[in-house]
Amino acid sequence: MNKLKSIYPTLFLKALLFAVALSSCKKDKEVNLNSPMYQIERSEKLILPAEVDLPTGNTRVATFFAEGVQKYKAQVKAGSNPVTYEWAFVAPQADLYDITDKKIGTHAAGPTWQLSAADSIYGQHFSPAKTAPSPDANSIDWLLLMPKAGKTPTGIFANVSYIQRIATVGGKAPAVLPTNAAETAEVKYTAIYRFTKKN
Repeated sequence: MNKLKSIYPTLFLKALLFAVALSSCKKDKEVNLNSPMYQIERSEKLILPAEVDLPTGNTRVATFFAEGVQKYKAQVKAGSNPVTYEWAFVAPQADLYDITDKKIGTHAAGPTWQLSAADSIYGQHFSPAKTAPSPDANSIDWLLLMPKAGKTPTGIFANVSYIQRIATVGGKAPAVLPTNAAETAEVKYTAIYRFTKKN
């Protein structure tokens, strides 16, 4: 009986240490919901609207998470008298990250995506444009683009046929309209960009 009594504290201590170790492991494995890795993995589960989905017979070349801003400037609203102003889109400016959370390139005016001097692609809209509203009303549209005519994609992008912008957060022009022609705005946004080639 005395032997059993002496065993209980030891068992309790072992159980406590195991619980602490397990809790520590769980904390180590906690997912950063803002990480590029999480955002890219999450985007793979999305069901895309038909407007920005791809036809069958394609292979994904690359997927990147973008974080940056959408730039806008004031312009005169057509036909306004007295003159009023509205926001006009200028360009994106964002960093690109891969699934290992590594910053791998940039997204800028063109629009263009560049990983290095040897890896870049310009995009343009189809005619008519292929867009779908984001499920989040406060975020910019989802897009299906194609490589820009006259600009040959290079490196990793060499055979890309489609560029998708999905899973957007933010980026819409400010709700408050500009009051003069000199105003500009930069609105934070994130998005997933997919690059796909035809088989």
